[in-house]
Amino acid sequence: MKTDDSPQKIVAQVMAGASVDHKTASALARSADQQGLWAAADALRRSFMGNQFHLCSIINARSGNCTENCRFCAQSARYQTGAATYDLVDHEHAIALAQDNEAHGVHRLSLVTSGHSVDKETWKALSKLYAEINEQTSMELCASMGFLDQERAERLEHAGITRYHCNLETNKKRFPEICSTHSWQDKVSTLIIAAEAGMSVCSGGIIGMGESMEDRIELALELQEIGVQSIPINILTPIAGTPFAELEPLPVEEILTTIALFRFINPDAVIRIAGGRQQLGTEQYRCFAAGANGAIVGNYLTTTGSSIAQDLEILKKMGFRVKRAED
Repeated sequence: MKTDDSPQKIVAQVMAGASVDHKTASALARSADQQGLWAAADALRRSFMGNQFHLCSIINARSGNCTENCRFCAQSARYQTGAATYDLVDHEHAIALAQDNEAHGVHRLSLVTSGHSVDKETWKALSKLYAEINEQTSMELCASMGFLDQERAERLEHAGITRYHCNLETNKKRFPEICSTHSWQDKVSTLIIAAEAGMSVCSGGIIGMGESMEDRIELALELQEIGVQSIPINILTPIAGTPFAELEPLPVEEILTTIALFRFINPDAVIRIAGGRQQLGTEQYRCFAAGANGAIVGNYLTTTGSSIAQDLEILKKMGFRVKRAED
């Protein structure tokens, strides 16, 4: 693909079946017409994905005391952050959250647990909670429970979990700067195991951890190579007590360019804006005119998000259809 073409010309090439490589993405990132880049990414979104907006929500099912040392995370036991710690969320509270999300049109719900993985005893309690949510709502069920082996993956699939989430966080080359207690390949292996067990996979990363735009392009290409169809992009929320507490927030324009590049590289994936968007205030909704077509709504793991009602009102005004994809 020629790197001297405008974003609009590259859109036409992608629509015709071309792939965007690292060189082309880098040229797009340097384009003098950034407004045009964002608009071109939005055109790609409409062409490949239509106006359907994909909503999902998460419940922090086990919080804190994590053995891993991810430098961005409030839940690591290695940092003093004041984050809540508990072994299992209250069942009634979780079911009430699930029902409220469904009432607002959210069609996917994930239970998220801190820690390296989930043992059999914890899984017994979580499987009971999944069964209750499945009985009392019609939501699609997801899970984010650390690293999987074949046995854990099969338990999840048999319990009705249709999607598994494990963020790569950053590209392979830079990953050791983010975490040293597990590897980038450990995460990829979990995604492969989940897919082999019959679940779709959800994986993305966090921007604003000191990485370059080239690093982000490499992550987008890695996700494309793995075949990930649900890509959450988190914007770092610097949390006191973590090693990344003093990092400066990204300018909104840089965030929009990153989202646009992810869309060019992954034209037929749901690109989902996740944790950290609340830092942008109303500017966050510009992300959905730069290629994104999904969001995690409600509260996140250790930070608070926008209200679902506010999200729905603005997204509908932007022309999105916010309802279950199968309706």
